[in-house]
Amino acid sequence: MEETLHTLDDLVRAGKVRYVACSNLAAWQIMKATGIAECHGWARFESVQAYYSLAARDIEREIVPLLEDQRIGLIVWGALASGLLGGKYSRDNQHPAGSRRALFDFPPVDRERAFDTIEVLAEVAAAHGVSQAKVAIAWLLRRPGVTSVILGVTGSEQLEDNLSAAELELSEAQMAALDEVSALTPEYPGWMLNRSDGRAPSPARTTPAPTPTPISAR
Repeated sequence: MEETLHTLDDLVRAGKVRYVACSNLAAWQIMKATGIAECHGWARFESVQAYYSLAARDIEREIVPLLEDQRIGLIVWGALASGLLGGKYSRDNQHPAGSRRALFDFPPVDRERAFDTIEVLAEVAAAHGVSQAKVAIAWLLRRPGVTSVILGVTGSEQLEDNLSAAELELSEAQMAALDEVSALTPEYPGWMLNRSDGRAPSPARTTPAPTPTPISAR
């Protein structure tokens, strides 16, 4: 870690690089690197590129709180979970012909939770008359700590649709519905920290999940 950070600092000082960043590291590694850089007066990681989507909120456990605490940016990759949230997939059509995940099922997701989420995502998208992808990206852009989202598109129409997500205003009820259906199962020490802070721990999700309240009824 020291050798890597020292080399990156040399590149910054030489004017070859403006800022340095990292990708796919654990929270403890990011914090270790931040401490080493501070100790030596070297350029530190100013942003983290990490996998984050409605179908995979794992980074909320430790990485997002770390980034907010250390004021490090978050650039999201995999916003649509390799197309899973893009509108082609459903509980009844989990492997659409020619789709990316039909050939390479990655990144991993909790499928039951993902398809529960897709059902609510479709409802919100229908309420706005927009694509599911647009809603999924709009949700991400409102999440704490998110600086920007990397888009992966196959054409100009898809690019324009994804970019317009920055202008989509989701209601508090819609955000809450998406938050609820995609929520992570509480893990230690998170639930203990919540209890120690006087916050009631969220109940563990069961499978199948309870049917979310329709948006129209909220």
